[in-house]
Amino acid sequence: MINFIHTYHFINYIFIVVMSALITSVAIPSILHVARARHLYDDLGHFRKQHDHGIPRLGGVAIFVSFIITVLAFGIFDSSFSPSYLIVPSIILFVTGLKDDLSGVNSSTKFIMQIVIALILAVPGDIRLTSMYGVLGVYDLPYVLSVILTVLVMLLVINSFNLIDGIDGLAGTTGIIANGSFSVLFIYMHHYELAVISLAIVGAIGGFLRFNITPAKIFMGDTGSLLIGLVSVVMAIKIIEIDKITGIVNATDITSMPALIVAILIGPIFDTVRIFIVRITNGASPFVADRNHIHHRMLRLGLTHLQTTFILATFNIAAIFITLTLGALGNFTLIAVIFMFSIIFNWAITFLIRSKERHGLALRNLFI
Repeated sequence: MINFIHTYHFINYIFIVVMSALITSVAIPSILHVARARHLYDDLGHFRKQHDHGIPRLGGVAIFVSFIITVLAFGIFDSSFSPSYLIVPSIILFVTGLKDDLSGVNSSTKFIMQIVIALILAVPGDIRLTSMYGVLGVYDLPYVLSVILTVLVMLLVINSFNLIDGIDGLAGTTGIIANGSFSVLFIYMHHYELAVISLAIVGAIGGFLRFNITPAKIFMGDTGSLLIGLVSVVMAIKIIEIDKITGIVNATDITSMPALIVAILIGPIFDTVRIFIVRITNGASPFVADRNHIHHRMLRLGLTHLQTTFILATFNIAAIFITLTLGALGNFTLIAVIFMFSIIFNWAITFLIRSKERHGLALRNLFI
């Protein structure tokens, strides 16, 4: 009987991913047709763009539609999680992202909408971080500080996925790695209703990547990247809080859960933190776009979009593996190790760029 139940769940999970991917795959050709008929193309004049021909950036519409339909059709909801607290913010973010993809939205307006969304999730939705989990020696937080921390974390992750959406396949691949990992953790923790949500977005992204891998026929735009960031951060917080209450994962000495979540999301998080620090250090606004993201720097080495995406995905998986291997170190130490690993990786890219520009390998390229 137990084997039958496990088999049933496995088949159900596969079906969810396939259905979600199928919906996206069916929707995108129609979106491409409308985009071409209405000339809804990406901004070719923008200095950060990597393509030389018009490409629609409405792939996020298909991802959103697929995700919502799959969650509503196959979701299993109970009193511990109401779908409205995720679907309503998703719709608000979708409308904001769609307007930005079609005609542009002021950055302050986007930021305000994201704060509103984060507050909806943290306050009435009660999806929030209630502790620092030993990082810097801090544990349980007062309610107000808990809400503030949650809002800041949500803003960071949501925007980090938006910022890494600069080359073909990167944001989508990162979203699949993150939510695929979350679904495995939810299944291990016996929270199947949340696994469905992670698998729904995995399938939706998978169907989109078919059209986004080089040569890209469509981009996901803000509509897609912001949604992936939203779902990812909500699922991340749910995992951390469930493990805090149940201790299912920590009881097996697999790892420290908050550190594992950081490792799963380290790609977009590290790049966002790094780029903000570099911009501020150079006296520029942290919100002014440039071509100094890690994926841009890797392209300077002569790598293709596909090669860059593959390397960054491998780095992401390596960070997860390191965290699982060193799980007994504790959250603070593990997070420090993850960021040090990321700094070394970025330092290696800097060394290779300097060596290429100076036409030779030299030790001084590590420092100057």
